[in-house]
Amino acid sequence: MPEAIWVSFAFGLGLLVKTAGLPPLVGYLAAGFVLSGLAETIDITVEATNALEHIAHLGVLLLLFTVGLKLKLRSIISAEVIGGSLFHFAITCAVFTPGLYLLMDLTWQTALLLAIALSFSSTVLAAKVLESKRELRAFHGRVAIGILIMQDLIALVVMSLASGQAPSQWALVVFGFPLLRPLLFRLLDASGHDELLVLLGLLLALVLGGLGFEAVGLSSELGALVFGAMLANHPRSQELAKSLWSVKEVFLVGFFLQIGISGLPDGDALIFALVASVVLPLKGILFFFLLLAFRLRARSSFLSALSLTNYSEFGLIVASVALPDWLVPLALTVAISFIISAPVNRFAHTLYERFSARLTPYEGQRHHPDEQPISLGSTRMLIMGMGRTGTAAYDHLAESEARVMGLDSDPAKVAKHQKAERNVVFADAEDMSFWQGLHMPSVEAVILSMGDIEGKLIAARNLRKKGFSGYIVAHTMYEDEARQIREAGANEAYLTMSETGVALASQLKSRQSAAPGHTAGAET
Repeated sequence: MPEAIWVSFAFGLGLLVKTAGLPPLVGYLAAGFVLSGLAETIDITVEATNALEHIAHLGVLLLLFTVGLKLKLRSIISAEVIGGSLFHFAITCAVFTPGLYLLMDLTWQTALLLAIALSFSSTVLAAKVLESKRELRAFHGRVAIGILIMQDLIALVVMSLASGQAPSQWALVVFGFPLLRPLLFRLLDASGHDELLVLLGLLLALVLGGLGFEAVGLSSELGALVFGAMLANHPRSQELAKSLWSVKEVFLVGFFLQIGISGLPDGDALIFALVASVVLPLKGILFFFLLLAFRLRARSSFLSALSLTNYSEFGLIVASVALPDWLVPLALTVAISFIISAPVNRFAHTLYERFSARLTPYEGQRHHPDEQPISLGSTRMLIMGMGRTGTAAYDHLAESEARVMGLDSDPAKVAKHQKAERNVVFADAEDMSFWQGLHMPSVEAVILSMGDIEGKLIAARNLRKKGFSGYIVAHTMYEDEARQIREAGANEAYLTMSETGVALASQLKSRQSAAPGHTAGAET
């Protein structure tokens, strides 16, 4: 039974590479190559069946649908995102196309399509790396995701042009799809939080988006992206994306398995992948200097560029449509880039601290508005991280203390708080330049309510380095993290769940004490 063999090899090698700290999809590609090698060695039949090809296609559609769910105009309409992505794409194609044409004796069309495939960075890898470090909403994380979305749109245009599919006269119907948005919003509201939510996502991505667009002669990939984008502004769009995450990942396993099973890489494919890996750092360097040109600081430029220094699964999707003969060499190239990029991104902040003295001189004199250093003025109480916990702390303190300020690294969240008339400003506690430019003459106490442990540790250490002797308090979920926060300089770190239990018990005791006729020790 081929399905049992695929699942066994995919799980085994996926778990093996995950244990080594690499993305599991590297293992899925390896599983396909191993199966292909076994077929040649022991003369068994291992080939991609119609079922596997169908699953692979569904994985691609769901990937594009979830990309569409993140396609908010405010996330990509900025000079650094649009300019950085387009300039990088143009420069990469302008350099790679003639190089591939001359060195590999290819046609101009093949060389151009290969250059386009190599110009993209991995949405899957970058999103996972940033999410694992809780930096998706940090400034450099939003810049990287915005550039990736722009690249995905470019890839979709290339796929549509390369497929040569002529739309029918009914294709004009798609211009009326925005009128369906209120209906789609109602369906999303009515679907709840369980399996109906997942089924709604599958219906929109695979049926209405995929089959619907194919029926009028348009790309099914475009349809999946469009229907995702139509829901992007709904408050529950990210909940829908998260509910589909596991389903999409399972289906994408089929895509990577299919590539591996299609054949073992030969010597030419291996040489191509190794050469592409050697020039991979140039991709990151180009992103770094382009983002600097758009007035970002060296730190944000470095962290964004590092998360984009890899090759993309979208390159494979483009190749599956336009360059099927190059699918295996490109798959090997993507896998090697993941092996390089994943571990390097784990130490991104450490690498920047080590090389910051060499990188900061490249900054311009004018900085991006989101990255200006700030002065806290007469602020007495400072709250770092304005999520639910930070907001509750702010509101409680603001009842009796007027000089309260909140800091957060998400400009959208900052704007929301400012609209609610809270004194909240943009700042990234993990940015060393923020600490260098920070003035806090009147601050007496600091609450660390960021979502990630690393941010709290960095903030506590830098507060003490600046000579702050006031009270620092934080919260966390785990005792070992609480110990680390205290060792970094905090006076106290409370366990969130434990304090919630104490608060609930205190409310109950207060209610009982206030009940009429209540006496201590009375029977109930």
